[in-house]
Amino acid sequence: MIRPEVKAHLRRWSEVIAAVATGLAGVWLFSLGGWVLQAIGMILVALALGWVVIAGRRLRFLRGVAAPGVVEVDEGQIGYWGPNFGGFIALADLAELRLAEAGGARHWRMRTRGGEVLMVPVDAVGADRLYDAFVTLPGIDMAALTAALDRGVGTLPLWKRAGPSLPRR
Repeated sequence: MIRPEVKAHLRRWSEVIAAVATGLAGVWLFSLGGWVLQAIGMILVALALGWVVIAGRRLRFLRGVAAPGVVEVDEGQIGYWGPNFGGFIALADLAELRLAEAGGARHWRMRTRGGEVLMVPVDAVGADRLYDAFVTLPGIDMAALTAALDRGVGTLPLWKRAGPSLPRR
């Protein structure tokens, strides 16, 4: 009944739509009056505002698939299987994250404390899952990260782990 391109567009924006619907439900509850309903309505609106911001940032990570390979995020570990290279990095071992240009394509360049590097194309299958992995890094500025992704240029380190790094292996 719904055209495939409309369905795909709605699926892409589904989290933002759900957040807006939650905010509208909060406004409706607030409009009913009474201390309890107004308090619940204000809480829902506040949660919805935060959710819209996060959903919007996550949406910016969702790109069309243009690079070969598959990204997997599982149990605190980022994995990438590509046609020529790949590997795994544990988030706990991550020391630096930057956006780099390699071979005419943009990649997330992740370096561990031991000096190993994993390059993951920003437009590989599953690369949108990296948002949820990166948000767990201590002290990361997700607004700066998504802004660098939108600018489309290589950057200085977007995140570095604070404190002493482990010796090179």
